[in-house]
Amino acid sequence: MLRFFSLLLCILPFLVSANEDVISVDRVVPNSIELAFPNERNIEPELSDFQINNFILMSNDEGERFAVVTIKNLSSGSRTLNHNHLMAQVSNGARINPLPFKHAFNGDETVSLTINFGESKFPLLTVYTRTK
Repeated sequence: MLRFFSLLLCILPFLVSANEDVISVDRVVPNSIELAFPNERNIEPELSDFQINNFILMSNDEGERFAVVTIKNLSSGSRTLNHNHLMAQVSNGARINPLPFKHAFNGDETVSLTINFGESKFPLLTVYTRTK
């Protein structure tokens, strides 16, 4: 019986870690990328004072899509970034918002955030915002 519990204690960490979803970097995209998918429904992020400096796209085997996004508050005052201010375009041309979130910025502050765009069978191609 003692051998069984000893074996279980040795194997348990491997069983627990096997259930973790590993997130992998898909690729780093240059800011100069230009896509020409049609946007018939005119889907755009809300106007804001936020600029994306760069981003790194990531995913896991379950189809969850993430991006590490470096964002600058262009205003000299405090602003709150939320999921409606950002949008991603996926490889079938669809535009998607991230899952709901909020992050407060000080004036002229730059912050890197990991943003969750939910599940999609299509990879993210770009992340963007729309400034005033």
